[in-house]
Amino acid sequence: MTDEMTNLVLEHLRHIRTKVDRIDERVDRVEIRLSAVEGHLANLMVSEAGQNAAIDHIGRRLERIEQRLELAEV
Repeated sequence: MTDEMTNLVLEHLRHIRTKVDRIDERVDRVEIRLSAVEGHLANLMVSEAGQNAAIDHIGRRLERIEQRLELAEV
């Protein structure tokens, strides 16, 4: 191979390496953002579970109140 061909191949390889490095950085940023989204989603699910438990508790209390006041429909 001539020196010109060798230089051309090296230039292309450097260009490819630069592109791969940029892609690698972007993937790292996307992974960080995805982890943040997963964390927020997990917190949302925990919050929803807490709200559902509170609603269930209120429903049971309401049933007991209705029974004590004899308001429950049979």
